[in-house]
Amino acid sequence: FLFIGFLELGVMKDITGTGEFVGDFRNDGALDFGWDSFSPEEQERKRAIELNQGRAAMMGILGLMVHEMLPSHDPYMINAILGAPVEF
Repeated sequence: FLFIGFLELGVMKDITGTGEFVGDFRNDGALDFGWDSFSPEEQERKRAIELNQGRAAMMGILGLMVHEMLPSHDPYMINAILGAPVEF
């Protein structure tokens, strides 16, 4: 918990004010990883890939939360809904 707080308050912020887009926390230093060496098309492609991976992760977490809150812990719940329940 303290480590995440340290990252939020001390590392992951646009200190220099030179961020090219929302979430650009490079700050002209250690977190660059060669971003400036990519062409603008490659940068756009990599940002799109990262956005899609974030969306997929959110859908995965949502699926886990929905499954956890289902009233039955029957993995074949759809069978019971359609009239062919499976007994365990």
